[in-house]
Amino acid sequence: MAKTAVISAVVATAMTAAAFLLNPSPEQHRAKIKEVIAERSPLAGVLGIGALTAFTSTYHPFGIASYTTVNERTVSVGALGIVFVLEPKKDE
Repeated sequence: MAKTAVISAVVATAMTAAAFLLNPSPEQHRAKIKEVIAERSPLAGVLGIGALTAFTSTYHPFGIASYTTVNERTVSVGALGIVFVLEPKKDE
């Protein structure tokens, strides 16, 4: 019983350490934003809209995860070395 608890604690500690080490950097977020915007709209890629959005984004780290915002709107989220760029809302 005690052995299982020790193994669980070691695994949890290792996973938390890995999450801290693999948290995406601001540069990773910005590169992914540029890439995704260019994929979604080739014209926006040519005009540099992705680069402008990436440049104006603000990076917010949480230690094990991070996100970027532009004008108080979340643009990307990242954890464990992976960055996801969110789809813009079409409601307005």
